[in-house]
Amino acid sequence: MPQLAQRVGRAKPSAIMVIAEKARQLKAAGRDIISFSIGVPNFLPGDHVYEAAREALKHDSGQYGSNRGAEPLLDAFLRHIEALGFSGYGRMNLSIGIGAKQVLYNLAEAMLDEGDEICFAAPYWTTYHDIADIVGAKANVLHCGPEQNYKLVPAQLEAALQRKPKVFLFNNPSNPTGMVYTREEIAALADVLVKYPDTWIVTDDIYNSMVFDGIGYHNFVFAQPELRERLVFVDSVSKTYGMPGWRVGLIAGPESVAKAVTTLNSNHITSVPEVITAAAVAAFGGPQDVPRAKCEEFAGKRDVVFEALTAIPGVVCPRPQGAFYAFPDISVAFGKSHQGTKISNDVEFCAALLEATGVACVPGSAFGEPRAMRISYTCPTAQLKPGLERIQAFFAQLS
Repeated sequence: MPQLAQRVGRAKPSAIMVIAEKARQLKAAGRDIISFSIGVPNFLPGDHVYEAAREALKHDSGQYGSNRGAEPLLDAFLRHIEALGFSGYGRMNLSIGIGAKQVLYNLAEAMLDEGDEICFAAPYWTTYHDIADIVGAKANVLHCGPEQNYKLVPAQLEAALQRKPKVFLFNNPSNPTGMVYTREEIAALADVLVKYPDTWIVTDDIYNSMVFDGIGYHNFVFAQPELRERLVFVDSVSKTYGMPGWRVGLIAGPESVAKAVTTLNSNHITSVPEVITAAAVAAFGGPQDVPRAKCEEFAGKRDVVFEALTAIPGVVCPRPQGAFYAFPDISVAFGKSHQGTKISNDVEFCAALLEATGVACVPGSAFGEPRAMRISYTCPTAQLKPGLERIQAFFAQLS
């Protein structure tokens, strides 16, 4: 019998979706489930986005679109990134994908040969390591624990870059921690990056509009403009605009990278459909009241989550300042039992929590930090406090 390609054996199902599926099954069986598992914003875009999609349907050509992206979408994205602080980019610096995940995969194919090294900080989004494994790259994971607020520091980055990795992948604001790098922290890391010109820099910053406490969004290229020649900025409509299912991701970077991604698109996806393109244009260029209101709402939910978690004896949770995640260190529970169920690690903790209380969280080991678990607090507001109270009660019952 013919065999599958070896790369398929390196591909793993999403740990996040495994937990989500288990929660779904329990809910279907009649259990009262509160899910803190999936990282979806759980709100819908403004009416103008749907109106643009409906109007596009009336005039749909039914034809293939541009491999790079339709010009109205590229222009809308240019205006979007200019507002963030990126200047001097044109259409030839851009390309699209079916969501940021597919864009990141295309970038890996474009930048990494078999055996090349890619480095990124842990905790990391699960897909980073998965993509590296599939394309046969070597992942150098830079561990950043709660004792350093889950943030990469210049000395760690310097040590990693001395190994001459092909790619440095960076995420700000962070999934899974919700941490945000300040202007000063970004500048300090950028000072290191300029010394290593042979490494590509990819900034996966799809939560750039979800930043709290007045910190603002900052990028290495703002601090060191010369990095623009090898830095790729990744964004999407998924989180900011409540459109994860619409699947539109984009990059801004050197023309050579944008051309490579566009060429891969011609072989992979061809184009983003017209209707979805129109919706994305409306999202970027239309009223921003929904994203602003949701950012304020998430900041308020963050306060509730942070207060509840830090009230649990022994739990350590650096204060999130963006996205919609908290990432508490729950290792105080390891070695204890809950109603006869022994808990030795994060996976057993989350399994016991779900079974006993109906609260679904994702084990931190999925993100490279087995002392923690991820809480996504985009659930309906009415479920937030009850879910947190169940977590508090679960800890109180450990023995």
